Amino acid sequence: MALTFRLAQLQSKASQASQLVSKHAPLFYKQLLEQNKHYIQDPPTVETCNHLSKQLFYTRLASIPGRCEAFHKEMDYVKHVWKNMKELKIEDAAIATLFGLECFAWYCAGEIVGRGFTFTGYYV
Repeated sequence: MALTFRLAQLQSKASQASQLVSKHAPLFYKQLLEQNKHYIQDPPTVETCNHLSKQLFYTRLASIPGRCEAFHKEMDYVKHVWKNMKELKIEDAAIATLFGLECFAWYCAGEIVGRGFTFTGYYV
């Protein structure tokens, strides 16, 4: 009995949310386009899209030296910390350990998603 009441209540809430979204979504869409109209390219042709994709590609390509420089600075910092390990604080080591664990957890989550949300293996 309580489960059917909860289900009816959930359906009611979902219906209200759906009505709210359908009422406000077109207005939000129009406002969003109006606020960002300076980014919109007219006419939206294939040539315009190709031009923009080339701009993006070469802009990203031009940013590689800056990224490499930042990477080398980070590596120099890591080397400095590694050489001066005795000066390392417990707090910094704990933060680095937690960061490593977080990276591993995201890796595991990605593997689970890639396997189709199974823990045991891939579907064959």
